[in-house]
Amino acid sequence: MAKLKTQYVCQSCGTVAGKWTGKCEGCGEWDTLVEEQPREVVPKGLKTTSGRVIEFDSLTTKIKAEPRTLTNISEFDRVLGGGLVAGSAILLGGDPGIGKSTILLQLAANMARQGKVVAYISGEESMSQLQLRAERLGLTDAPVRLASGTNVGDIINTLEGMKDCDLLIIDSIQTMYIDTIESAPGTVAQVRSAGFELIRMAKQRNIVVFLVGHVTKDGQIAGPKLLEHMVDTVLYFEGERGHQFRILRSVKNRFGGTNEIGVFEMSGDGLNEVTNPSSLFLSQGNVQASGSAIFAGVEGSRPILVEVQALVADTYMASPRRAVVGWDTNRLAMVLAVLDTRAGLKFGDKEVYLNIAGGLKITEPATDLAVAAALLSSFRNIPLPKNSVFFGEIGLSGEIRQVPQMDARLKEAEKLGFETVFMPKSDKTKTTMNAVKIGHVRELSDIF
Repeated sequence: MAKLKTQYVCQSCGTVAGKWTGKCEGCGEWDTLVEEQPREVVPKGLKTTSGRVIEFDSLTTKIKAEPRTLTNISEFDRVLGGGLVAGSAILLGGDPGIGKSTILLQLAANMARQGKVVAYISGEESMSQLQLRAERLGLTDAPVRLASGTNVGDIINTLEGMKDCDLLIIDSIQTMYIDTIESAPGTVAQVRSAGFELIRMAKQRNIVVFLVGHVTKDGQIAGPKLLEHMVDTVLYFEGERGHQFRILRSVKNRFGGTNEIGVFEMSGDGLNEVTNPSSLFLSQGNVQASGSAIFAGVEGSRPILVEVQALVADTYMASPRRAVVGWDTNRLAMVLAVLDTRAGLKFGDKEVYLNIAGGLKITEPATDLAVAAALLSSFRNIPLPKNSVFFGEIGLSGEIRQVPQMDARLKEAEKLGFETVFMPKSDKTKTTMNAVKIGHVRELSDIF
């Protein structure tokens, strides 16, 4: 008889260890290793049973395009790549209270009003709580089938007893459990197995399934990474508690583009779509104040203009502070080093604060030039030219590098009435704006 092998699994990242240790070697978290149910080791040389022959197709084989169903929430459809695909599995993660349950209940109501059969199963809230939320959002007229449960076997048996189901929402996957696994709900084994069973059932019955996932303190979806590999689409719901804006971001999509975003505004009656986010993010900006620069960025396929705010202040501390909100701290350190070394601007005895207005998180390197302009403006206490935008990547030698989708950035800036653009040197772009082409950070320093 084969020996039973005990294994310990990290509940934060899913790393498997042969023995218990205080610190996980995979993610560095402490006290996250939990003993899982022992599994029987397959003896070496054991032959598997014969299976069926797999048929191959060529790349030229014509396939039928996957039909899509619109949710009537255009920002959601944009992130999904044009709507819901039957049989797809979608994982939605986000911080507590960010609005995951709210947006999914609104989506479920829209689908039900189209005549689709929608099942919303919550493992965290009671029926009365779900009904109160629906009443607050004005969705009580939608024929959504609500239920409260956590046993995956009961959920699957219930759905098999239904004649038809088009959309299934599980809120959340960390509360689901399979009674044949001897571990608590939320553990790696339970999340992995529950997710697999629900996705398998959805694929067999051609049901769209949404799985709500909790996130760790680092913003990653809790549980095994295998869950993100199993699903077709991974969405993150982002936003700052102090701002009303929420960003729905796609980080994986087998039926559309990745890094696409949808913008919503939280209000008393739920989440409302923001069709022109640039105008909202700039509603408080573009004023004549030092340290403020407008960045022409692109998120997915959408051009968007946001305000970059910088404050450079004197300090008497031995180690000046570097505080960043909405951007990469390491990227700020690199830009400061380039400005110091290549342009002669000394920030070593200055405190530097950087903020992306509106609670948006920007990751693309094209923000470098706008950040450098905002830092230079605050450093010299000189406002930047009115109605001007910036974009461009800064290299370590101080050169301003070209960035993708320059035409889309320029068109968005023109549409919103901007007159001057500071951009990398390029002969391919055409614009009616006053284009100031910069090749090195020294040129930016000389202009202001």
